[in-house]
Amino acid sequence: MAEGISVKELDEVVVRFSGDSGDGMQLAGNIFSTISATVGNGISTFPDYPADIRAPQGSLTGVSGYQVNVTGDLETALTPGDKCDVLVAMNAAALKTQIKNTKPTATIIIDTNSFEESDLKKAEFKSYDYLAELGIDSDHVVACPITNMVKEALKDSGLDNKTMLKSRNMFALGIVCWLFNRDLELGREFLKKKFKKKPQVAEANITVLEAGWHYGENTQASVPATYRIEARKKHPGRYMDITGNKATAYGLIAAAEAAGLKLYLGSYPITPATDILHELAKHKSLGVITVQAEDELAACASAIGASFAGALGVTSTSGPGVCLKSEAINLAVMDELPLVVIDVQRGGPSTGLPTKAEQTDLLQVLYGRNGESPMPVIAPKSPTDCFTAAFWACKIALEHITPVVLLTDAFIANGSAAWRLPIKGELGQIHPHFVTPQMKDRYTPYERDPASLARYWAVPGTEGYEHILGGLEKDERTGAISNNPENHDLMVHERREKVERIEVPNLRVEGDEDDADLLIVGWGGTYGHLFTAMQVLRAEDYRVALAHFEFINPLPRNTEEVLKRYKKVIVCEENLGQFASYLRAKIDGFIPYKFNEVKGQPFKVENLVKVFKKVIEK
Repeated sequence: MAEGISVKELDEVVVRFSGDSGDGMQLAGNIFSTISATVGNGISTFPDYPADIRAPQGSLTGVSGYQVNVTGDLETALTPGDKCDVLVAMNAAALKTQIKNTKPTATIIIDTNSFEESDLKKAEFKSYDYLAELGIDSDHVVACPITNMVKEALKDSGLDNKTMLKSRNMFALGIVCWLFNRDLELGREFLKKKFKKKPQVAEANITVLEAGWHYGENTQASVPATYRIEARKKHPGRYMDITGNKATAYGLIAAAEAAGLKLYLGSYPITPATDILHELAKHKSLGVITVQAEDELAACASAIGASFAGALGVTSTSGPGVCLKSEAINLAVMDELPLVVIDVQRGGPSTGLPTKAEQTDLLQVLYGRNGESPMPVIAPKSPTDCFTAAFWACKIALEHITPVVLLTDAFIANGSAAWRLPIKGELGQIHPHFVTPQMKDRYTPYERDPASLARYWAVPGTEGYEHILGGLEKDERTGAISNNPENHDLMVHERREKVERIEVPNLRVEGDEDDADLLIVGWGGTYGHLFTAMQVLRAEDYRVALAHFEFINPLPRNTEEVLKRYKKVIVCEENLGQFASYLRAKIDGFIPYKFNEVKGQPFKVENLVKVFKKVIEK
């Protein structure tokens, strides 16, 4: 470290990497978050990139960002932060579009080689003094000719100019690692693994990473100090930086193992769910079977076929794919087969905002099928919670013989956090509701457990358990096709009652549970922002509580008691009030306040705090 520069201890810091879609900002952010998680920091990330396959270079619409909040405690990294302390802007367009995401005191790192006259024109600047135009204090800017420095570092590498410049992101990462006293060895290991089939590229990226570090060390990068974020609270266990989609895949694998079944995924690529298919395809050694089908309907139908044959059948998609799968999903409802449908929500309607997050599929997965078609719905609250929620979805599907929806969203699916790997045995077992030996030679497919109303699952081809399933209504006693109106009425009621009898954990209230002036209600991936807003208000002596739902259908048994306990309740959603409407339909006399945004972006804690104060003070 350069002589004379001090090191300051921080509790948390928010860093945002931004540049063209081809500038590798997602990779740089991912490496920084992985390094942070590896040394025991808490992390919460937010990949924020456009839907364009590749917007024109240097254009305002083509800017890609990756924001990471690094904290000293795993338990405090609940959001990626409202605004950043450090902004990396690889070109003029990135600076112009991302400056709104910075704090007034933020350190801004720019590549001055990408702020030439043509770059400023593409970014629609009105003058050459771009800092003044944006109201940026030059004392906060680390202005570095990154492009030139990369060329100099790799001049003897034998790489062509285009290949060399692809490593510009590593120079910026090197500066950031120096600024926060990060161990470069972890970055080197990441790059060697990332480019193990291209050792020359790996070596070039490592060279540039080190060059960025040394630039900061030798020039002190015009900053008064470097920083350190110590892991202040130790949580024993093995940890990894994991995205929500990867956690979902691991949860499915763990559930199949706990149930003693083969895992089958039938899927069709769609943003932002495709990573689940990619991850599961890597695990053939664990008996995982993956099929990329020709379309969404075929993907779902193949998963139903796998369930019919005695496997754990799963299909993954996003909102548009749920529309296309609905006919097949309804078949699984009618046949009462254990199917897990994963919906990673994105902005809509139609193609909408495929790389952005919303919570707008809730009513679709609850009611978006013909006929009375009830299905359990589970919504994880964070990237790491996707593992537990996926395990729960499989457990309910297999033990109650029903299709289940796992409703995540792009924010938690693409975001990442430090995840403690579970210890073998702590998840428990899953007991599929199979037929019993006593049923041999007298089995009918809709014979039910009197307590749960789950039917008994028989694997086709097993002698003595021959049966027929299909989309036509069946007789409750014999399993034969039936047009009897009384029988149809009975079966409709039993399918609904079966879902309602599923036992899920009670709703938990956090914060000022006994005397809150306001109860905040949320569901799914908004948890971190709502919890943080609650804690901000409690620190200012407001009495506030939070009830966050992960189980949507059936609702926890104590839902009505909890919601009616408080005089003021506000339901917060990234839609136009779907969950609030659902709760009002379920609970007589429940009329909450509502806070709704549909921006494709996560909530801002500072905005939530302002809204909650107004409701409390009414």
